[in-house]
Amino acid sequence: MKRRYSFSILLAIALFLTAFVTFKTPVKVFGRAEQSKAECVIEANSRRVLYEERGDLRLPMASTTKIATAITVIENEKNLDRTVKIPAQAAGIEGSSVYLKAGEEYSLKDLLYGLMLRSGNDCAVALAIAVSGCEEAFASRMNDTAQKAGAINSRFRNPHGLPKENHYTTARDLSFITAYALENAVFKEIVATKYYQPRNWTNKNKMLTNYEGAIGVKTGYTKQAGRCLVTAAERDGLTLVCTVLNCPTMYERTKQLLDDAFAAYTNYMLIGASEQVSIEINGKRVNATTGKDIYYPLMEEEKPLLERVIKPKRSKENDKIVGEIEIYLLKR
Repeated sequence: MKRRYSFSILLAIALFLTAFVTFKTPVKVFGRAEQSKAECVIEANSRRVLYEERGDLRLPMASTTKIATAITVIENEKNLDRTVKIPAQAAGIEGSSVYLKAGEEYSLKDLLYGLMLRSGNDCAVALAIAVSGCEEAFASRMNDTAQKAGAINSRFRNPHGLPKENHYTTARDLSFITAYALENAVFKEIVATKYYQPRNWTNKNKMLTNYEGAIGVKTGYTKQAGRCLVTAAERDGLTLVCTVLNCPTMYERTKQLLDDAFAAYTNYMLIGASEQVSIEINGKRVNATTGKDIYYPLMEEEKPLLERVIKPKRSKENDKIVGEIEIYLLKR
């Protein structure tokens, strides 16, 4: 006898090519982590958690903080070509740096590349002050960004990730923040850049050259946080985001996790854009479509266990949305 598993996919069946999708998924564990304090792999478009170990453990995250910094700047600044003078507070920051000097002029775009390619802590402070006036106000905006990304167990206290009390995230949250940031074309272009010609900056992230399909995103290290790495990679229609926190073998472990996830999952079409679904509305039988292809990452053994439940929606005359489909993954 079959029983319903713990997630459903809710989408609107629509005339005139409109659709709405919400996903709720279980955690699928591949194996136990032995090399990191916490790790998580998600599929970026669906936000399905494919694997995690201690994914909700709150930990410091070093310079992977800058993922939230970058997308917060991009979303709150209309003109990234705007030139700003480097404030004294940004010069001489400890840790990784592009060696900014007070009074120099840089565009916000330049500073974003310095932030994400060279992990410039000085760039982080300069950006925070340029966008919000001070680091504290900018950190508040970073927390707003985390909330929008669905990261409910994170708190940002600075834009660079140097140790500070109550500055933390989780492997799952950081994966969600990254998936959210990758929806922005500017962010995606920056983190995938291997070499930034205007400033002669080379990206420190070795995954971009050493892993097939890698498109970013950010390394990090402090003594407190250990070695941290967030990686995004695209293959065969899947975009995966892998986060490892406090992992001495961060590159090797990330490659292993991504390889396992790409091998286990495929981007499966749940329903095609033009596939007609018959549904009864106000006593009349009509055909409707989603208007777009709906995909979801599934393992091979999960594909035969899908079940559709079609539900009409009370609609006004000429309403484009006429119903919804709930798609369940069944467990034998």
